[in-house]
Amino acid sequence: MHLRRTLALTIAAVLLLSVTGCVKQFATDRPYTQAAGTNNLDAEIDVLNAVIVATEDGAGTFIATLANNSATEPATFETLEGIDQAQLTATEFAPMEIAPLGALNLATDGGVEVTGEFALGNFVPVSVQFGNGEQVEMDVPVVPNCGDFAGLDGPSDEEACAATESEAH
Repeated sequence: MHLRRTLALTIAAVLLLSVTGCVKQFATDRPYTQAAGTNNLDAEIDVLNAVIVATEDGAGTFIATLANNSATEPATFETLEGIDQAQLTATEFAPMEIAPLGALNLATDGGVEVTGEFALGNFVPVSVQFGNGEQVEMDVPVVPNCGDFAGLDGPSDEEACAATESEAH
């Protein structure tokens, strides 16, 4: 009787461990990109490392990489606007084409100038719309025109960058 009970408990423990081991998702199994920006992979077009680079409060440049996941159809980046009562206005721009399985890096293409009620360190809710009718909503951080983002919102002010760096440490 004692042997059956021990055997039953051992089998139950092994089954329990094997079942719980299968459902556990390790952090290394999830997508992760170490970057200051926000990523959204929910649509046909991925929005990667989206940020607003700002030299001063209330004005900046929207930067992101837009990756088209369609192997056959080109895509277009059409509009950018604030959502959820975010006071954000983007300057008008011509639709930008993204080749099939291609990417559009707004940092190298000048970005999209934006104005609104935001400051460095804020997260601004925005909607990015594409020509295929899809839209992506995300909270985009406002980062200083320094370091990796230097020069993406006009000339970088080295004194202001040094002050921002010293505040961060």
